[in-house]
Amino acid sequence: MEAGFSAAPAMGQNPGTQDLIGTVSAISNSLMNEVSKVIIGKNENLRRVTVGILSNGNMLLEDFPGLAKTLLANTFAQALGCKFKRVQFTPDLLPSDIMGTYMYDQKEGEFKLRAGPLFSNVLLADEINRAPPKTQAALLEAMEEKQVTIEGITHKLPAPFVVIATQNPIEQEGTYPLPEAQMDRFLMKMSMGYPDRAEEKAISGSPKVARKGWTRCLANHFAKEGRCHAKSTRNSSR
Repeated sequence: MEAGFSAAPAMGQNPGTQDLIGTVSAISNSLMNEVSKVIIGKNENLRRVTVGILSNGNMLLEDFPGLAKTLLANTFAQALGCKFKRVQFTPDLLPSDIMGTYMYDQKEGEFKLRAGPLFSNVLLADEINRAPPKTQAALLEAMEEKQVTIEGITHKLPAPFVVIATQNPIEQEGTYPLPEAQMDRFLMKMSMGYPDRAEEKAISGSPKVARKGWTRCLANHFAKEGRCHAKSTRNSSR
């Protein structure tokens, strides 16, 4: 299913710049059309994420659970052929759990870096505001300078490197608000939003949903509910 993405003509540009813009635009449209086969009805969000990736910027998704925030990040990483990692932020998460740490290799007789999930192309920081400020600060250098310092040694992160973070706007108990220094590292902040009726029908009828058997499962569920309702009606009429 094509999402209807198209390129706008460039005005006042030299031929070399127009060719470059046309190439980037064609690749971006192909990327968004591919992702739109999985993420249905969120064309504006797809455009924003594509702009963020082209700008090598980080994005913050603030919305309710179950609205395809994780699926959005994972699908973009797969469409780009990039390495994707997901970190579930919790109050007991340590900076070394994200960055990695040096561990002693008995065979080689030296310390070697065991890289954490930070060494990826697309990092999903799920519920980032659940981790304490010390752990959140571990992302500052990576988000701004695309590098990380472990035990005094600086390591360059793979290119491209983009952080897509999520947080729940309705649950504040047990969370740590993001400091302004970290909010400044995000290029944009967006919301997914709930699908409308037409989008819900398209999602339920998509091949991915059918492969998972959700359509059959829902049909069996409603059929069972109907039988239970009919049985209760007969019992109440006696």
